[in-house]
Amino acid sequence: MTRLLAPRPSRRAFLHAALAAPLVPAVAGAQQAPLPIPPPAPPRDWSGQEPVRYPDPDIVALDPRFRRYIIGNTPIRRLHTGTLWAEGPAWNGVGRYLLWSDIPNNVQLRWLEDDGRVTVFRSPSGNSNGNTFDHQGRQLSCEHGGRRVVRYEHSGAVTVIAERFQGKRLNSPNDAVVHTDGSIWFTDPIYGIRGNYEGNKSESETKPGVYRVDPATGQVALITDELTGPNGLCFSPDYKRLYIADTGTGREIRVGDVDGASLRNLRRHAQLTVPGTEQPSGADGMRCDIDGNVWAGARPGVQVIAPDGVTIGMIRLPENCANVCFGGAKRNRLFMTASQSLYSVYVDTQGAGPG
Repeated sequence: MTRLLAPRPSRRAFLHAALAAPLVPAVAGAQQAPLPIPPPAPPRDWSGQEPVRYPDPDIVALDPRFRRYIIGNTPIRRLHTGTLWAEGPAWNGVGRYLLWSDIPNNVQLRWLEDDGRVTVFRSPSGNSNGNTFDHQGRQLSCEHGGRRVVRYEHSGAVTVIAERFQGKRLNSPNDAVVHTDGSIWFTDPIYGIRGNYEGNKSESETKPGVYRVDPATGQVALITDELTGPNGLCFSPDYKRLYIADTGTGREIRVGDVDGASLRNLRRHAQLTVPGTEQPSGADGMRCDIDGNVWAGARPGVQVIAPDGVTIGMIRLPENCANVCFGGAKRNRLFMTASQSLYSVYVDTQGAGPG
């Protein structure tokens, strides 16, 4: 039987067809169509005894821009479990350890990179929540129990950074970040004084707010009290913007322009939902990477929000994730404090700023 072959198109015809095709503008950072969301993977063995087939199915690109941050041959790992409410991860590069808080148990824990051991780092911890390290390598902690922000000096001494504003006690400082000018910015919602589980039940004396501590004078200044539940916060890589998670009535991430000791043009950056649904998902703790993406603890684990406010990726976890930070020698390992456990995964970007 003779096969009839279609004539091969000429080079002229090929070029004509190519030119007739619709043009797609190649604009860097342009928003692209969302990707289909794969169904959740079957329940996995988080003990590490059973391997996960690469690429990890729980690292999901929602937008093509997120694909560049996924490493195809690395898994999400559970490093520790047994906490009541894990919060405030911070990476210490000199000691090569990850520090985090277990608020109800009133302790800080430490995961050691060299052998994976977990030890009690500080007990009691003042029901500490958020932790970070300043540019001199000193640890800062936000205490629910003490209703204050403290700094642990290299000598071991404790310096109180803030505990009152205009003579009134703070509520329960939640999270803190350090600017390159040495100022300390922190949030102060009422979550730690609403009961005796994560602090000490007490009456609020001030509205929830965001504050800045002057590095020269130590003066505490109110930045804004517009948010009913100011929670996690982080600076953009150039320190020109401050992102604030509002877990109050706003249920959104807001961003403002840093103008010296002030914050201007506070506005909505993103309002999250559980990807693929209409269920609301509020951001808790956050960190920026060097490209300006915000990595936030938000159902169903971690959501990654691009500088234009679009959620481009997510990391699915079996527990609610409260906070994240970047660590490791190359700052390319994302640590996630999620309810009863500590998780980590390598990503193809790096964290911006200390802690």
